[in-house]
Amino acid sequence: MEVNILEQNNEKVVAIEGRVDTVTAPELEMKVSPIWTIPAITLVFDCEKMEYISSSGLRVILSTHKQVTAKGGKFILRNLT
Repeated sequence: MEVNILEQNNEKVVAIEGRVDTVTAPELEMKVSPIWTIPAITLVFDCEKMEYISSSGLRVILSTHKQVTAKGGKFILRNLT
């Protein structure tokens, strides 16, 4: 799995490439958790190049959604296949 965090159009974009599974989900969570502290952020998970996601990866997405929206931010999933 490869994770790139970019700034585009006043949004933080987390571009995920590869598999998000039990082994790689903790790495994804470690990379996005600092973003949770930013109030009123717009956070986008770009899943265009994500090949697979397990329940562990879904837990990271749900946790991220909960943390971002609790601080008044917006959470967007983009390019789901």
